[in-house]
Amino acid sequence: MKKILLVEDDNSLRENVAELLELSGFDVSAASNGKIAVQKAIKEHPDLVLCDIMMPEMDGYEVLEQLSSVEATRYIPFIFISAKTERQDVRRGMNLGADDYLTKPFEEEELLSAIHCRLEKAEQMETALAEHPSKGPGEPEIRSLNELKNFFDDHGEALSFKKDETIYSKGDHSNMVYLILKGVVKSCGLDEEGKELITSVYSEDDFLGFTSLTDHMPYQEYALAMEDVELAGISKEKVKGILEDNKSVSLELMDVITGDLAKIKNQLLQMAYSSVRKKTAQTLLMFCKAVNRDKQGPLKIARSDLAGVAGIATESLIRTLSDFKNEGLIAIENRNIMVLDKEALQHVH
Repeated sequence: MKKILLVEDDNSLRENVAELLELSGFDVSAASNGKIAVQKAIKEHPDLVLCDIMMPEMDGYEVLEQLSSVEATRYIPFIFISAKTERQDVRRGMNLGADDYLTKPFEEEELLSAIHCRLEKAEQMETALAEHPSKGPGEPEIRSLNELKNFFDDHGEALSFKKDETIYSKGDHSNMVYLILKGVVKSCGLDEEGKELITSVYSEDDFLGFTSLTDHMPYQEYALAMEDVELAGISKEKVKGILEDNKSVSLELMDVITGDLAKIKNQLLQMAYSSVRKKTAQTLLMFCKAVNRDKQGPLKIARSDLAGVAGIATESLIRTLSDFKNEGLIAIENRNIMVLDKEALQHVH
């Protein structure tokens, strides 16, 4: 039975999460503050630490730093749970070596999925370390997808693009892979009539520009900044070397790319078979997730971009948005869209 150390100063939340984990087959050890957590982790050596950030005595960042400095606890999978959702907060945790970051409130399935994923990756890492010798001095040790993102953040070439500026064009040599540090990017293709079709939308913390790492394949589409964008770029050869050295990072990246392909397939099915109302509703929800990261706030997206993702005429999209406004599903002010009822949009037909 896997042991989880749960660190949370809110008594009610700690008890509820502990009960959920125990019902899911885990052995749970709880701590109400960071100081107690460090003592328990060193003594009990749990299989995973689930830790809040804002706590008395010692915050979550300090807990992670303390455990990372001790050989016996250095490689224990560590997941932050916090209401802090700003990018700098997330990246600070990732830079310290956290394996994942869940924002409150989170769903039961989301929590359990993250835990199972981290435990599985830890087992894969142990196997990989047993099969391969340690890196030499001075070489970065990249053990997870989050650490790969940290590497991009710390060592990547900093690039900035203004809204509507082209990041790369179809046919360009794909020599770089990018991590989006700020902003939103759309990848597009053109149909036979020259109409722009948006194939994917990428936002903060997403990778951009992956093509074959073995062949000199040019970009098959072009990428445009939908707002001011900041990127960190690493050469394909460097990324290839990192993936060759670490099986677990390769598997995590494969999961991400597979997930992206699944989204594209769903988008194509939606464009082919869904009604205009459903296409519009699903596109709004997709942009909420990509642009606002599921937080409340207006969507500052051009109607043409929304229509391009939905696969419908801009005029049809505008009429449908008007219907949604009249039904109370969205609000529109100064051409910005505020989604008022996500659940209702999910069930639009």
